[in-house]
Amino acid sequence: MTQNRRLLLRAAVGAAAASALAPLAWAQSAQPIKILVGFPPGGGSDAIARLLADKLKDELGGMTVLVDNRPGAGGQIAAQMLKAAPADGHTLFLTHDHTISILPQVVRKPGFDPRQDFVPVAGIATFVNALAVSSNTPAKNLAEYMAWVKSEAKRGSIGIPAPASTPEFLVKILAEHYKLDLVAAPYRGSAPLLADMLGNQIPAGIASVPDFMENHKAGKLRVIGVLGAKRQASMPEVPTLLEQGIKGFEDPPYYGIYAPKGTPQTFVERFSIAVANVLKQRDVYAQLTALGLTVGYMNPAQLAARESAYTGVWAGIIRRSGFQPQ
Repeated sequence: MTQNRRLLLRAAVGAAAASALAPLAWAQSAQPIKILVGFPPGGGSDAIARLLADKLKDELGGMTVLVDNRPGAGGQIAAQMLKAAPADGHTLFLTHDHTISILPQVVRKPGFDPRQDFVPVAGIATFVNALAVSSNTPAKNLAEYMAWVKSEAKRGSIGIPAPASTPEFLVKILAEHYKLDLVAAPYRGSAPLLADMLGNQIPAGIASVPDFMENHKAGKLRVIGVLGAKRQASMPEVPTLLEQGIKGFEDPPYYGIYAPKGTPQTFVERFSIAVANVLKQRDVYAQLTALGLTVGYMNPAQLAARESAYTGVWAGIIRRSGFQPQ
């Protein structure tokens, strides 16, 4: 055997051994794996995290996987916690585009930099946001809703899950397009927004399709427009905002999982593969699809590329809006 072949064989054996160490280290630790979620229980992010956590236990050799809700500031609190967490493979962060791609561009001191402080682990799915109205709002589409708002100015409040988010920018675009004084009313996540919409405390809200899906199907609220370039398979009767004359929101946002910078690559790879295997399970795919997600695993490199591209799209939207970081 030549020297080069011996070196290659030794490297391959070393890599295989290192990959095997990650699940072994997890299995020997009594410390659970914690998935941070930056929004309250009951919302779309929470539902996705709990479904994955339950299934990941088996993929990780029986390890306990917990969901740790740390709501506030559009995921900023949870992101700061991830940055401060030990890079030992026991703390992860499930979040969507707002916290990773938008928030660092609209907050002067977010307390974290995704590209410097986080490591992409796995992409889960893409999704779209939607505009929905409460049950006592008569509108069946965007034009009817805006005419209803115009008939009485106090109806112009639209709930959003977080300030300086996709929903807030959409409110600004709608206000300009229809020449109305629309007001974005920020909540601490989609769960309290939904509670107020179901209680008819606010006439309309913008959140993700997964947030609205169950209540839309049950007739407790009505989705009147979805963002994105095409209608959603989960609610094909609802037209896109693009069809209704509102442009600029065609690029779909994403859900991803991140780890603190410095997390050993073996842990990142092992967890990423575990997520990929979970997403292949028929019941998981069906449940996520039913939430309005377009399921599609992304490996760490693919998630990093998606994050970079989406951040660039939003840099343009923010610049054109004239929004100043706060």
